[in-house]
Amino acid sequence: MRIFAERLTEQLNKQLQSVYLLFGNEPLLLQESRQSIQEVAYHQGFEERHRFAIDASFDWELLYQCCQSMSLFSSRQLIELELPESGINTSISNGLLNLSDILHNDIVLVLIGSKLTKAQENAKWFKALSTKGCWVNCLSPDISRLPQFVQGRCRKMKLQPDSEAIQLLAQWHEGNLFALVQSLEKLALIYPDGQLNLVRLEESLSRSNHYNAFQWADALLMGKAKRSQRILLQLQAEDIEPTILLRTIQKEMTLLLTMQSKMSLQPIGAIFESHKIWQSKRPLYSSALNRLSKNKIMRLIQLIAKAEIISKTQYETSCWPLLHQLSAEICLPQVEL
Repeated sequence: MRIFAERLTEQLNKQLQSVYLLFGNEPLLLQESRQSIQEVAYHQGFEERHRFAIDASFDWELLYQCCQSMSLFSSRQLIELELPESGINTSISNGLLNLSDILHNDIVLVLIGSKLTKAQENAKWFKALSTKGCWVNCLSPDISRLPQFVQGRCRKMKLQPDSEAIQLLAQWHEGNLFALVQSLEKLALIYPDGQLNLVRLEESLSRSNHYNAFQWADALLMGKAKRSQRILLQLQAEDIEPTILLRTIQKEMTLLLTMQSKMSLQPIGAIFESHKIWQSKRPLYSSALNRLSKNKIMRLIQLIAKAEIISKTQYETSCWPLLHQLSAEICLPQVEL
């Protein structure tokens, strides 16, 4: 069973599962999911908690013995395993697979890790553990899902934002959900009636959004000119290294050029499959491929190269104007003469 982190409380109220797989890149959702499971498990008799951080030198026998031994104070245990950010190697994969065979009803296992890859979803250890419980998606909500996330948070806190307030809260806190929670707590104290609108938000809050290079690239692929410029201005204000942005978008343009050259020979679905494009990303690439011709992509790659040369050789000249030009040109449809 797979659910979003926002639905975990609802699931826990129905039934405590034997295994919870918490995977994602959003610290707030990982932390809250973990705490929710701990609280429910404790009230159902899983009073003893063990936490292990897995690394290259991890002793799996200690974990196996923990699963097989009985506590002096409680026969039920909550075991938390933190996976390394570096990924899951063969040793860890085998260890998790062995662990799945010795789990029993007096153990609740919580596995915590970063964003899953497609290969990990198809791995034997993941399939073995996910069939025993619940996979909780703890990814940061993207811009299309963020307003719904904000609305759900407001509802829990008895806040009643209008549609404009929801959009502004989403825009101001994108990529920084911890700040969103703090802002909502502040608003709940300032306005006991719970009514939120643009005037109240602008009087009470400041921007707390945090963007990254991948969000900028996604906005460019979708052709969202205003959003891409807004993200770029924020990244510029944070003094992000321009080379990071250039390398990110260079990779996307090179991929688009390759896919564009195949479109006359293969259906787009087959092209996406051959390049292992995730389903959630396919609308972005479809939008870019429909908007940008092969010649336009080649000119964009040349502009990227020019910006990178400036950033590396002409220290007295800023490459940021070229990055803003690049953003504008990628979002504009190609007009063939």
